[in-house]
Amino acid sequence: MKNKDFHQTITVNASAHETYNKIARVGDWWARSFTGKALMVDDSFRIEFGDTWVNFKITEAVPGNKIVWHVTGSYLPWLKNKTEWTDTEVVFEILSEKNATKINFTHAGLVPEIECYKDCEKGWTRFITISLQKFIDAGKGLPE
Repeated sequence: MKNKDFHQTITVNASAHETYNKIARVGDWWARSFTGKALMVDDSFRIEFGDTWVNFKITEAVPGNKIVWHVTGSYLPWLKNKTEWTDTEVVFEILSEKNATKINFTHAGLVPEIECYKDCEKGWTRFITISLQKFIDAGKGLPE
């Protein structure tokens, strides 16, 4: 399992285009404390959870297909390396299926060897498989 980036896959009942647009509504499924934009290349945004914050820049955006968030800065106060997420990438690959859409989510750089992995794995699993899923399928996510 060495160097295996965190990955999660879900299937939602929405079109690929609708899925892409809902992923970009970060404040509705991940962090209520969301500022900025997360839709197109060069958009930037920030999320905060108490003293924790992460800044992102969109480096790749193909509506209905893929979006990549590059972490340009981070502060995770409970870790020894408080900037552990900096220069990692969050990738959403969106694939149309018959009557649904599959999302392949990868946090590139979030690997089992780093300090954050166990806590961040739990967090991402909750936000992707529960909150984002509910937001896309039912219109109501469970942001922090």
